[in-house]
Amino acid sequence: MGTEILWYQESDFQLMKNAQFKRKRLTSFQIIIIGFLSVILTGSVLLMLPVSSNAGRATPFSEALFTATSAACVTGLVVHDTATYWSSFGQAVILLLIQIGGMGVVTIAVALSVISGRKIGLNQRSTMQEAIAAPSVGGIVRLTGFIIRSTIVIEATGAILMLPVFGKGEHPGKGIWYAVFHSISAFCNAGFDLMGEKRQYSSLTSYADNYLINMVIIGLIVVGGIGFLTWDDVKCKGIHFGRYRMQSKVILVTTYCLILFPFLFFFFGEFQRPVWEPLSLEDKIMAALFQTVTPRTAGFNTVDLTQFSDTGLTIMMVLMLIGGSPGSTAGGMKTTTLAVLLITSLAVFRRKEDTECFGRRIDDGTIRYAATIVMMYFTLFFAGGILISGIENLPMMTCLFETASAIGTVGLSLGITPELGNISRMILILLMFMGRVGGLTLVFAAFSGKEKTAIRLPKEKITVG
Repeated sequence: MGTEILWYQESDFQLMKNAQFKRKRLTSFQIIIIGFLSVILTGSVLLMLPVSSNAGRATPFSEALFTATSAACVTGLVVHDTATYWSSFGQAVILLLIQIGGMGVVTIAVALSVISGRKIGLNQRSTMQEAIAAPSVGGIVRLTGFIIRSTIVIEATGAILMLPVFGKGEHPGKGIWYAVFHSISAFCNAGFDLMGEKRQYSSLTSYADNYLINMVIIGLIVVGGIGFLTWDDVKCKGIHFGRYRMQSKVILVTTYCLILFPFLFFFFGEFQRPVWEPLSLEDKIMAALFQTVTPRTAGFNTVDLTQFSDTGLTIMMVLMLIGGSPGSTAGGMKTTTLAVLLITSLAVFRRKEDTECFGRRIDDGTIRYAATIVMMYFTLFFAGGILISGIENLPMMTCLFETASAIGTVGLSLGITPELGNISRMILILLMFMGRVGGLTLVFAAFSGKEKTAIRLPKEKITVG
């Protein structure tokens, strides 16, 4: 009898231990956040080293942290010119952070596990699913391999195409480094550049009339921002658009519209202003196209953004907040979020019960998530702009442009970031981090331990609008 009681006590203790272990196990959202934080802190430490700066002295932690966050979150906002301040080692660290941040920390970890021959467990597959916005855990390993191979091929192709321009008149090694750096930065939608040797913080303005550089960078930005799941559809189903996932259809149509209509505005509106008269017709077309694509979260620019009208800057801010697509190298609210809300609005206007698209019904939960994401992004965007404007005593439009660039992980700037104080920089750091990992990811990570209940309160109608 005593032995049985002891056995039962040990069994209960073991069950309690197992239950406690399960409760303490990290969720997919928490793993993603911890992964990004680890990469950022490691990058910050490396950038603080004297070997990382051209001057050979240690970089303050706050400046290293800002740069590492901007690189890992593929943003492009900088407090120091990348080409003139950072050494070759520092630039290599930044490029590595861009690559990890663009492909995703979890994607890199899973790829290394596959290469080393380790078995990918269900928990890892679930985390990978959340990281790349895959519809299911099935085929995750195959999709990871596709992502790695595609990234290598696309970035290598971009570097080879740009090499004749960047290598012209330069040391061969330097030309190759420029081509590789800008190819990875463009594909990962990061916006970091090495053009500071010509003029600090000038981005690609010295190549405004170089159509090859313009078109290659535009192509890399679009390809990286569409998302790997969409390209997987294109690869597997070819030109049969009707067989694509609904998400891929929505992404492609929305991306097309977000390129066409802003381009028409920039070309027929913004670039017809007297300030742009020195540009030829061909240069205006190229500049309008480039400034249409780059806010969707790339961060390069080929013209002086301080010359833009308030209307032009506002359009760019909207594009920055929208960003790229799910499962891509880009940040922002995502094209699908905008599309879901627009389609839902049309359904309401037509007094339809369901939100429908391409012959499918969109789940009500997706609509709630989309509305919440938009609310979070606009709240953070305005709150950050108001705080920085109040702290630094700067114009509101200028501050809102920087916060839109940060939360959208874009990197476009009106030139105020290097001059901001530590508090304002910390605001931008938080916005960049939230923009990359996603506001909902942070919320889900914080409240993942909350128990769900099946109890539902009585319903009561409330009038809106």
